[in-house]
Amino acid sequence: MSTGISAPPEVQLRLLDLQAADDELGRIAGHRRRLQSGADIAAVEAERTAARRRAAEQRGVLEDLRTRVRRLEADVAVVEQRLARDRDRLAATSSARDAQGLEQEIASLTRRRGALEDDELELMEAAEQAEAESAATAEAIAALDERLTALTGDRDDALAGLAEQQRAAQARRAEVAASLPEDLLGLYDRQRTRYGIGAARLVGTVSQGSNMALTGADLAEVRAAAPDAVVLDPESSCILVRAIPA
Repeated sequence: MSTGISAPPEVQLRLLDLQAADDELGRIAGHRRRLQSGADIAAVEAERTAARRRAAEQRGVLEDLRTRVRRLEADVAVVEQRLARDRDRLAATSSARDAQGLEQEIASLTRRRGALEDDELELMEAAEQAEAESAATAEAIAALDERLTALTGDRDDALAGLAEQQRAAQARRAEVAASLPEDLLGLYDRQRTRYGIGAARLVGTVSQGSNMALTGADLAEVRAAAPDAVVLDPESSCILVRAIPA
């Protein structure tokens, strides 16, 4: 438990300021990692990617429908031309046999035109529906873009704020570290690197490093140690900063 290092109690007390600065730096680093991982941003990006994929599929469907409508329009135009030609021929013929054949062909073409127009109307309705779906997807993508911009801006602002907090905490740490003896600072850094905490206060019988009470021989050894002796918490292995006598 004893380290063989000595430092006045008021110097040991500064270790708590050093630990506080390191705790803040740890919190800042954790917050930065969470911001940089950007789970909320990644979720919006994934949603936008899916929406863009859906938009591409909808454009393909819409273009196919429009192509089919154009083909039907062309087919209707051809039928209209043939109907006009046959009507002209019917009006000009004096042969009953030719007239009968033309009338039958006109009736067939009329039915064909009706079927084509029905198909054209059905496709035009489908295209109209596809256009509405495509427009809705485009609006959704625009909203996702706007949301992503806002989230990214908030993240960048938060990161900038963290950077300022980090600089301030690093400055405080450097100031405290510069006031500590080299051997004490080295011990603190080693314990913090190994065990996650470098120093903690002893309050009564409880170590704030482990949040556990020292009992028996451990407590007796700590109380028997000289005021300037640097001791370790037997549970957390951090430097145990004892109360400074009045």
